[in-house]
Amino acid sequence: MIYFAQKTLLLFMSTPSLADLRKDYTLHGLDIADVAPHPVSQFRHWFAEVIAAKLPEPNAMHLSTVKVDGKPSGRIVLLKGLDDNGFIFFTNYESSKGIEINHNPAVALTFFWPELERQVRVEGFVEKVSEQDSDTYFQSRPRESQIGAWVSHQSQFIPDRETLERRTQTLTQKFKNQIITRPPHWGGYRVIPQVMEFWQGRPSRLHDRIVYTRSHDLSWQIARLSP
Repeated sequence: MIYFAQKTLLLFMSTPSLADLRKDYTLHGLDIADVAPHPVSQFRHWFAEVIAAKLPEPNAMHLSTVKVDGKPSGRIVLLKGLDDNGFIFFTNYESSKGIEINHNPAVALTFFWPELERQVRVEGFVEKVSEQDSDTYFQSRPRESQIGAWVSHQSQFIPDRETLERRTQTLTQKFKNQIITRPPHWGGYRVIPQVMEFWQGRPSRLHDRIVYTRSHDLSWQIARLSP
């Protein structure tokens, strides 16, 4: 244990550039008096500003799930729908995240927009969207992406890249001149928030953190957190 601590200290000391990396946040402030009464409304307000700023991948979000063995698991997915009930994304139901969600529907989302010095955290539970909604979104995707949903056995081991390319060629020929139907193993999830935190960077690391917590009567309580 002592050896590990010394090794870690030496590593830290040998990379001073990491220790020196810091940014003072000065663009905006955030106060309870200024936020919307519903967190999704507040998110829409911030997201509109993200779109207006023309940031890259504005709808990218980190999805955290829990493995069957209790270990955390995370990856970036894309927000593809938003309503008063929650945040919608689409994926392979048989993927690692699909299996984890089926075992434990408690998940977390994180959005980070460094150009605006903002972060949003969402904690909640997942439900599948309707098959009709999944079909509608699937048909809006580019044809190549539709075929890709059939090609990929997501998260499973494959021997090489050529395996994917062969399957792509085979399925492209199969669906030639016809509508591509949605695979039964592919569709949408909605993350229903129970907690949402809006983080605004401020000087000296004294950031503004406003948190919404859903009560038993489904109303939202708003409070400020210490940075």
